[in-house]
Amino acid sequence: MKVIRAKDYADMSRKAAAVIAAQIIMKPDCVLGLATGSTPIGTYEDLVKQYEAGELDFSQVTSVNLDEYKGLSPENDQSYRYFMNDHLFNHVNIDKAKTNVPDGLEKDADKACADYDAIIASVHGIDLQLLGLGHNGHIGFNEPADSFSKGTNCVSLTKSTIDANKRFFASEADVPTQAYTMGCASIMGAKKILLVVSGRDKAGILKEVICGPVTPRVPASILQLHPDVTVIADEDALSEI
Repeated sequence: MKVIRAKDYADMSRKAAAVIAAQIIMKPDCVLGLATGSTPIGTYEDLVKQYEAGELDFSQVTSVNLDEYKGLSPENDQSYRYFMNDHLFNHVNIDKAKTNVPDGLEKDADKACADYDAIIASVHGIDLQLLGLGHNGHIGFNEPADSFSKGTNCVSLTKSTIDANKRFFASEADVPTQAYTMGCASIMGAKKILLVVSGRDKAGILKEVICGPVTPRVPASILQLHPDVTVIADEDALSEI
């Protein structure tokens, strides 16, 4: 696990965008695993700037997103499909037919998960998986549990995750309580993983992820077992290490 120290959020975003840009330049038809949430927004902004400057071409890129809220349509402004369109896809020359997000409107959880696992299998491997880190150590929406998840699964969100996300909704009652998420085994199948972390409020959990035991109670700790993980974190997030 390589840990890269960034001065602040902007520096973290620039460094993360540079890693993703290098992947696209070296393999134009790469498969990117993408994440949502507040942390990657700056990274996507930097990638858009590079595209607008003529430095990046997304035309051959395929993307596979980590997760989606169950029950939200792609048009809902809190859905992760909407998020990706708003922060990246609408601003670069990626083929949206090659961008994949779990189907939040599929009520049959078994079908939704099997369908997304089939999509992941069809792209023949994720070249670079971008991850954020939840306050409880979750990656994607894989919450603390008694065992690590494998394939795509339907997760009941913990109170801490709902609390972290309720700022994006009109009220806590509007926050979905379930989500479809790529499993830990699927994430670990990526050839390269990039974890971005920012803020002093993530310092404690990042220390557990990097220095603590590998345990499903801290889902991101499984990244210790991957052969090619880069962590880019700002000084606040690394303050306890």
